[in-house]
Amino acid sequence: MKKLGIGLVILVLLLVGAGIMFREPIGERMFARAVATGVVRDVIGGLPDGMHVALCGSGSPLPDPTRAGPCSAVIIDGRMFIVDIGGGAVRNLGLMGLNPGAVEALLLTHFHSDHIDGMGELMLQRWAGGGRDAPLPVIAPEGVAAIVDGLNAAYAADVQYRIAHHGEATMPPSGAGGEARSFPAPQGQDQVIVYQQDGIKITAFPVSHKPISPAVGYRFDYKGRSVVFSGDTVRQTAVEKACNGCDLLVHEVLNAEMVGTVEAAFDKAGRTRMVKIMSDIPDYHTTPVEAAKAARAAGAKMLVFSHIVPALPLDYLEGYFMKGVAGAFEGPVVLGKDGMLFSLPAKEDRIERDSLL
Repeated sequence: MKKLGIGLVILVLLLVGAGIMFREPIGERMFARAVATGVVRDVIGGLPDGMHVALCGSGSPLPDPTRAGPCSAVIIDGRMFIVDIGGGAVRNLGLMGLNPGAVEALLLTHFHSDHIDGMGELMLQRWAGGGRDAPLPVIAPEGVAAIVDGLNAAYAADVQYRIAHHGEATMPPSGAGGEARSFPAPQGQDQVIVYQQDGIKITAFPVSHKPISPAVGYRFDYKGRSVVFSGDTVRQTAVEKACNGCDLLVHEVLNAEMVGTVEAAFDKAGRTRMVKIMSDIPDYHTTPVEAAKAARAAGAKMLVFSHIVPALPLDYLEGYFMKGVAGAFEGPVVLGKDGMLFSLPAKEDRIERDSLL
C-alpha cells in the first residue's frame, strides 16, 4: 500500500512537471483553437426567423462586476437593433458572438450618461467590423443631434488615424461615426412609428422619468411577435398601453428597500452627497413589484427585469430583490443578466431562453 502511495505521488509530480515543461506549446495550441472557434462563431446568422432579444447590458450606473450598462439587442432577419448603449456593452456584444458590424440602428430611450456612454465604441466597432460606407443611424427624440455631433467631433482624430493605418478600402471614410435621426417626442398617450421596413415596425411612446425629458420606450413588431422596452420610468399606463398583450416586456427596476439600505450606509459613513443621490433615485424608477403589476395589467406573456438597481454581485441576493413579485404577476418573470437570449419564433406563441455568455 505504501509503495502504491509513493507511486501515485511520483506520477503526480511527473504530470505536473510535464505540464510546466510543455506549457508554452500547449498554450499556443489552446489559444489558436479558441481564436478559430471565436472567429467562425456566427450567432446572428444561426438564428431562425423571428425576433430575438439579447441583453448586452442589464446594469445601471452603480458598479456591478456582473453587469454592463443598459443595452438590449433586437435581432431580426440578420439585422441587429441596439436599444441604449451603456458602458461595457459593446465588449459584451463581442463576447456574445454578436458582430457590431451587423447593427442596423441604435435607438436611445433618453440621454442619461449611462444609456449613451458606449456610443463612441459602438460607432467605431460597427465601422471597423462591418466595413460600413454610411454612419450609424441613431434614432432618438429631438436633442440627439448635439450628442452625435459631439461624439463625431471627439472621434475625428481617431477616424483619421485608422483610415491612414488600414486604408480606405478597409475603413471607408463615409462610414465613420453616427448620423442623428431624431423624431418629435410623443406626448401623453401618443405613439410614433420611428422605423418601418421589411415587416419590421418600431414604435416610440412617452414615459415619465422627470426631470429627464424627453424620455421614451420602444415597441418592436415583426411577424406576429412583439417586444416592449420600458426605458427608464416610473410605473406608467403608457407602458401598459404600448405592451397591450405583448410577448415580452423588458422593464427597468429599482428595489427601493435595498437602495434605502445603501443610503443608510452612506449616511453612516458621512458621505452626504451620495445620501442625497440615493434618496433621489427611487422617485423616477419602477420597483420590481410595480413592474410586475404593470406586466399583469398589460397582459404581457413574459416579464424581464433589466437596468438592475442596486447591483447584485451575488446570486443569493436575487430572492430578496424579487420579494413580492410572484404575488403581483402570474406569468414568467426573469431577472435579467448579461448574455441572456430570448427567442420569439415567427408566428408562434413560445419564447425560448438561452445564454450567449
